[in-house]
Amino acid sequence: MSTAESSAGKTAVNGIRTAFGVGGVIALIVGILILVWPGHTAAVITAIIAIYAIAGGLVYAGLGIFSKAMGGWSRIGHIILGILFIIAGIIAFANLGATTAWLAVFLGILVGIMWIIEGVVALTALGGSKSKGWSLFFAILSIVAGLIVLFSPLWSAVVLWWLFGISLVVLGIIQIVRAFTFSSKDL
Repeated sequence: MSTAESSAGKTAVNGIRTAFGVGGVIALIVGILILVWPGHTAAVITAIIAIYAIAGGLVYAGLGIFSKAMGGWSRIGHIILGILFIIAGIIAFANLGATTAWLAVFLGILVGIMWIIEGVVALTALGGSKSKGWSLFFAILSIVAGLIVLFSPLWSAVVLWWLFGISLVVLGIIQIVRAFTFSSKDL
């Protein structure tokens, strides 16, 4: 192996280790924040979504106003969409607590519906499954979990939020360990 190849390999390993380390530290910090201040962290994430909505709205409105390649209806559509995004972002900021709670309920309902659909799909595929017992167990569990989440979406969102925080802490620690143990042999 030449000196240039060795140097490039070390640079790649250092870059990967840095990425693992930074990603791990961010995951660990966010996970700890979720576990220590779950409501405040959810509000911060809601605020980030509101900022994204406003920024996206400005981009859409700007495209509608300044684009020369779009037709008239497309420009009007972009402007209207931009205005709607901006209004949604401003309303979210003005009512951050209510928006955070609404977002939690919405996500809880969404997860519940997805789990029910996933269970129904598993039931429809049961005939061709090689492991019918496990597929049936999964389908029933998924449907029951989805129904539980639908009947109490806010509580379910809180539980899922805590599980997300715990997962981020565990995954963050694992990524940090990977950053210190990664070597050129792993490439």
